Parts: sequence; C-alpha cells; structure tokens
Amino acid sequence: MASSPRRLISIPSERFPIAANFKEDSVPDEIGDLKVFSVTELTAAIKDRLEESFPLINVKGEISNCKPSGAGHVYFTLKDSGAVISVALFRGRAPGVKTKPADGMMAVVTGNIDVYPPRGSYQLIAADIRAAGRGELLEIFERRKMALGSEGLFDQSRKKPLPLYPRSVAVISSQTGAALRDILQVLARRSAAPKINVLPSLVQGPEAAGIIAAQIRRASVYNLGEVVILARGGGSLEDLMAFNEEVVVRAIADCSIPLISGVGHETDVSLADLAADVRAATPSAAAELVSDRSEDLLLRVGGLMKDIIWTIQAHLNTIGLRLGKLGITELAGIAGARLNEALRRSDEAWESMERAGRNRLVELRHRLELAARALADASPRAIMKRGFACVTRDGIGIDDSAQLTIGDRIALRFARGGADAEILGTKSE
Repeated sequence: MASSPRRLISIPSERFPIAANFKEDSVPDEIGDLKVFSVTELTAAIKDRLEESFPLINVKGEISNCKPSGAGHVYFTLKDSGAVISVALFRGRAPGVKTKPADGMMAVVTGNIDVYPPRGSYQLIAADIRAAGRGELLEIFERRKMALGSEGLFDQSRKKPLPLYPRSVAVISSQTGAALRDILQVLARRSAAPKINVLPSLVQGPEAAGIIAAQIRRASVYNLGEVVILARGGGSLEDLMAFNEEVVVRAIADCSIPLISGVGHETDVSLADLAADVRAATPSAAAELVSDRSEDLLLRVGGLMKDIIWTIQAHLNTIGLRLGKLGITELAGIAGARLNEALRRSDEAWESMERAGRNRLVELRHRLELAARALADASPRAIMKRGFACVTRDGIGIDDSAQLTIGDRIALRFARGGADAEILGTKSE
C-alpha cells in the first residue's frame, strides 16, 4: 500500500502569544503566515496557556486508584460519569490537606492545572482536599451489605469449617492474573500440596460477576475440590465491584463446599469476604490455609519416624554391647535357660488346654442329655403311652368333635398299633 503524504499542522502564532518569544532559528519552517511548531514548543505553549487560564480551581469528583508512593506523594484519579483527571498530592502539601484521599470518596480538590511535557499529559496538582459526601460506589456497597446481611448471608452460623487435610482444591481466578500464579507457587513449594482444579474467570468488568457465580456453582455441583479458593489481586473499589455483586454473594452462600475468599489486599474488604467461610488477607495467604496443616502433619510424621528409627537403633546397639561382653559358654547358658523356660511354658499351656477341653466336653454332654430328655418328654409317642390316641380322617388330624359327622370313617393310632372306626354319634364339650 502506498503511504499517504504527511500533512503538517500549523497553528496561528497570534493564538499563542508565547510563540513570539521563540527564536527564529528554532522554527524549522513556515507555511505562508502560519508558524510550524515543534512538539516541545507546542507543549510549552499549551502548558503556559492552561496554567495561566486555570491558576487555582476547585474540581469535584469521586476519588479512585489512590496510590501512595514511596517518596510520600499520593497519586489518584478524580472522576465523574463523563471524564477522569489525574491528581497529584505532593509530600510537602499532604500534611495541610483537610481530608486524606481514599478510594470511593466524593471530594472537592483545590489546585492548579499542570502539564507534564515528557508525556504530553495534564494533571491537577492538589493543594487541598475536602470531603463532599460518600461516593456512589461506597453507597452501593453499603446498601447491598445491609440488604444481604439482613437475610443472614453473612452470619457466623452459616460458616463451614475447612477440612483439616484437603486433597484437592478448586481455584476460581483469572487464568492470566498474578493471584493464580501466587497460589500455584505457594502450593508448589509445599510438601503436601493438594490437587488443583483451576476454574478460569473474569475478575473485573460488567460480565465478571456472572462468570464468577457460575464457576462457584460449578465447583459445588460437580464437587471439584474439598475447598474452593476465590482469588484476585488488589485494585481500586471499581476493580473489585464484581465481588460485591449480589449474584456472587448468593452463589457463595449456597456453595456446599467450604470457600476461602482471597480477594485484593489485606485492607480490601468485599461482600464476597463477608459471605465466605474464611477470609484470607491475600491470595497467597489463602493457599497457605489449605496446605499448612497437611505440611505440618507430614513434618510431624517425619519427625516421629526419625525418633522411632533412633530408638530402635539405640536398643540394638545396647543389645550388641551386652552380647559382645559375653563368651560362648555364657551365651549357651542364656540360650539354654530361655529354651527351658519356653518349654515349661509350652507344657503348662498344653495341660491348661487339655483341662479346659475336658471340662468343656463334660458340660456339653450334660447339656445334650438334658435336651434328649426334654425331647423324649415332649414326644407324641410318650403322650400316647399314657393312654391317648391320635385320630385322623383321610390323613388329616382331628382335634374337635365338630369336625366329624355320623358315618365318618376314622383311623386311630395308639402308642402301639392302630384301628379303624366309624362315627356313630358326636358330643360337644
């Protein structure tokens, strides 16, 4: 493709009086009446015009991305629904401001506009900060916290205890985020690291909350771990809002598996932290919670094994020293004495077994005699010997005269022999 010709953009010098101070040899060219500015000259002109037009202004907005620097300065963003502006609060002015900046705070920042030429960007240099009410995000956070808390979703009674020695863990986090790397690194250097099932999810943005909730439900339904870790690194209040959504809180409350929330830094508190069974200060701390006790158990077992080996070895050494001091005659005498003792115990055990066997046999014979006697006494033949007979008709036993009619033929069986008979008449009892 042929490249389009470059166009030079010129700005009338009368619109920027500072251009009159530039040396002629610093201007590369002129096109008609329009001066051609270098980038440095243009940035300097904009800087002077902005600083002149806005020497001291008040700007109202919501503070976010508040980050103190190591040098003592504080950098943050001031925003509203339509735009954002970067703000710098330098160390020298920080002690005099009325309100310390914090994420989510609505504030009025007093300061002047400054242009930073190396980046071609502008920012507000803060001279004072005054609170202007709570930020919209914090109000949303508090409203949801009260509403969900009134349903008991944050109650301590709902919290499930973590398993002592989990063998598997489900991690819900960004697949490319630092939080997942930190968790994997912590578990990798543990001697009792559990099996890890990674459930990737967005952790920021409008679609993140739905995906997070779906992955929590998936881990619960399919039992993808004995414990679930929900993790992401630190960020501003806006960055963490996905973990304050109602759908995420309800998914955590309904999860049948114990869940650890490792969201943000130690100072960040989300609704997911309140609903979780355990809150960890950081993702790394969450990983340590699921592996510390297992590692401690292995270390204790290893220590006990060493103690057992040392005890056995010491006992063998003691025996070896004792045997080393004895001659063949002494050893033969000790062995003979031990053998005689063993034989004596064997004879005693045999006699005891024989005696117990005889006693048991006598007892069983006596019980057998009693059973035979009882059986004989209950025999029908024994009853018939006392003058009774067994009456049957067509092979069916008769025990009531009402079962018979005149003319029926019956069979009589006595203790010895039998007879046939015919019914001439019946009598009731």
